[in-house]
Amino acid sequence: MDEIVLRSMLKWPDVPAVYGWLSLDRRGSWMIKTVAGRFERIAHAAVREFIGRNYASDSEGRWYFQNGPQRVFVALDYTPWVYRLADTGQGLLAHTGAVPRALEAVFLDDAGALLLKTEIGIGVLLDRDLSPFSSALPTPAAGRSSGSWKRSRRARKRKRCCRQERTDRFHQTAGVPSRFGFVARPAPRAGEPEC
Repeated sequence: MDEIVLRSMLKWPDVPAVYGWLSLDRRGSWMIKTVAGRFERIAHAAVREFIGRNYASDSEGRWYFQNGPQRVFVALDYTPWVYRLADTGQGLLAHTGAVPRALEAVFLDDAGALLLKTEIGIGVLLDRDLSPFSSALPTPAAGRSSGSWKRSRRARKRKRCCRQERTDRFHQTAGVPSRFGFVARPAPRAGEPEC
């Protein structure tokens, strides 16, 4: 987290949390609730980067943005992370700009989306990257990190091998939060003050 955020948390430790104002969509965009009650994409790059640097989860699996002394809980359209292929074509990037070092597992959901488990957490792969990702996917036995994917003739063989691996790891979309230990729609606990 940013140093200014950490200092403000010490200075004002009892600021009520905010719920229902910030969300993360399936494409990795931060969405904020307007006065009219609709959600709009946050367009300002510096604001998006600030949110990304101060994005974390609590012990209950509720994801939030630490805005100075105040926690702003994030409603997740699907998963807490959204991954895409890096512009170089080598490795992954998270919606926050974080670079996962290792791809631990790949799952297929009932809607045809790929869920990727990395050391930073579970996330959905952007749909536009499904085809290039699948063709470059190493076999689980290869033990390669996400930064070492290469396109080759062997990639087609790997794809056939990994397709069975993904089928064995099929998940119902509705069960993804409980399976991977996160809360999609955080809400205040009984008696908790809310801003």
